[in-house]
Amino acid sequence: MNTAHRPASHRRLPGWLAEGAAAVDQNGHGRRGIVQFIGEWEDPATRRVTPCAIFLRPEGGGTEWIVADHRTLTEG
Repeated sequence: MNTAHRPASHRRLPGWLAEGAAAVDQNGHGRRGIVQFIGEWEDPATRRVTPCAIFLRPEGGGTEWIVADHRTLTEG
């Protein structure tokens, strides 16, 4: 995948990881979800900002969760 159209902060993400992609969260005990959004997120507890957090939602709907480190995700 050509990453030239992606913002600089997103260029380090794997080519398969984009909005609408299915992913498995290894830190979430193998939870599967659909990528809803990739963008900046600030952890309310630590105030640490993650520029490319991955926002996922279960395939059948439900509560969204946020993954700060894309390396814990695999293509699903």
